[in-house]
Amino acid sequence: MKILFTGWGSGGHFYPLIAVAEAIQDVVRERKLLEPNLYYAAPDPYDRDMLLANNITFVPTAAGKVRNYFSILNFIDSFKTLWGVIRASVRIFFLYPDVVFATGGFGSFPTLLAARFFRIPVVIYATDAEPSRVNRWAGKFAVKVALSFPEAAKYFPEGKVAYTGNPLRKSVLLPAREGAYEFLKLVPEMPVILVWGGSQGAQALNEAVLDALPELLKKYQIIHQTGKANIDDIASRAKVVVTDKALLDRYKPFGYLNDLAVRMSAGVASLAISRAGAGSIFEIATWGLPSILVPIPEPISHDQTKNAYSYARGGAAVVIQQNNLTPGLLASEVNRIFDNKDIAHAMSTAARQFGRPDAAHAIATALLDIALSHES
Repeated sequence: MKILFTGWGSGGHFYPLIAVAEAIQDVVRERKLLEPNLYYAAPDPYDRDMLLANNITFVPTAAGKVRNYFSILNFIDSFKTLWGVIRASVRIFFLYPDVVFATGGFGSFPTLLAARFFRIPVVIYATDAEPSRVNRWAGKFAVKVALSFPEAAKYFPEGKVAYTGNPLRKSVLLPAREGAYEFLKLVPEMPVILVWGGSQGAQALNEAVLDALPELLKKYQIIHQTGKANIDDIASRAKVVVTDKALLDRYKPFGYLNDLAVRMSAGVASLAISRAGAGSIFEIATWGLPSILVPIPEPISHDQTKNAYSYARGGAAVVIQQNNLTPGLLASEVNRIFDNKDIAHAMSTAARQFGRPDAAHAIATALLDIALSHES
């Protein structure tokens, strides 16, 4: 049995594939099946160590990017895409997988087109409330479509769609409290805020948090993932903004939080301030944390704004548009949530109801069923 993964462009396309690969191994053990051969087709491996850890073979392809504005690069990249289709077709001809699982992104297009040509069953996962153009196109011939957000269903043929939620890796699913305060150098007596801008950080979020530090640190401790490129600048500026050493000790900036640090941060946090990528939202939801979401603005990313409002509609989060984000408003919203236990409890309950920790297992089961029927 062979299962081919494809999806490329960001961690939001890559990490759900890893979560599903982990779940496939679990389902194989549960059902006593022969272990399938797993492959990942993309222009680059994104995280080679993670592929190796999950016994996934990397299959290099090529793809050009389609931009939403005029650029000579669109013309150049069209040749990259054509080469990618030829390369993917050759790869798939010799590999001939039993099912292809795609999470979208422009890097998945050549592989999906080749899969369609060879009539290989395709399952797609739409990460965002508004699916990408590649996913909307692939949804026309996919046998199954998994969704993170129910609003995305209108973009796909009725009868193919399953609302699964976002597949999350096991390493970040469960918060860890034991030893967390010691590891993060925090005290248990004071509430903790997790500022979660993604692995690359978020400049606007970083700036607003920095400016709000003198107010926030009077009442809260803060774990702040700044992004590796920003950590030195943010840490040095925090020392200028907060001159009181006792207050500054409550601020814990990290360039990047590894899986263990993420679980520990989730275990001690009472509130998250975050961008609105689907992965971040579902992690926060699974942890049951009230949240303040600051989506990337519409001109840059249509996905995050729609994701944020879809999630907030159920009462789990407050959305602040980036152009409205001021230190005063941020501190005011944080205080409003912490000062009213009923609000915080209702947001936490709504978050847990939105989260779907079994998403990866559900998708893995469907992939194995399709692969087995195709194999036979």
